Amino acid sequence: MTILIFAGCSRKGNLGENLDDLKEKNIAEGETLAKQSQSNSPKIGRTVFMETTKGTVRFELYEEDAPVTTKNFIDLIESGFYNGLTFHRLEPGFVVQGGDPKGDGTGGSSKTIPLEISPKLRHVKGALGMARSAEKDSASSQFYFTLEASHFLDDNYAVFGIVTEGMDVVQKLQVGDKMTKVTIQG
Repeated sequence: MTILIFAGCSRKGNLGENLDDLKEKNIAEGETLAKQSQSNSPKIGRTVFMETTKGTVRFELYEEDAPVTTKNFIDLIESGFYNGLTFHRLEPGFVVQGGDPKGDGTGGSSKTIPLEISPKLRHVKGALGMARSAEKDSASSQFYFTLEASHFLDDNYAVFGIVTEGMDVVQKLQVGDKMTKVTIQG
């Protein structure tokens, strides 16, 4: 199984758009999203603590708005799946990705889940998203944190959480850094 997020792009988006050009678009879209009513805000669910070799990251899951994706992620955490895995991909100013048991971007867990999109969940800075191959229903265990707003990914990749503490740790992560222990509370 090959799990890639935005296969082969370094400074290009999923449609070949230049990421530098997309920053301006992201700022404008971010301002629009910030103006949306509070009633449209996603509800926070359980809290995940991810201890890494660079420090601890705390993030909240959007269980109500992404129930299939969060259940899959929670099941993997509770089984100890992520403990000891590495971050295998870093695109500075874009994403850091992990959750591959092979450590090279080609592996996953024993099951896949369907793409789950909610208009409430957007790729803001610190979003937790589910990586997948070109097949829309191929997400498994690989996930990513957005290092900056990346709204061009909205409606194409599932967002299912948000970093609430430790974004400085996320921004320090490098290829090869480990998730030493991942736990869930709530």
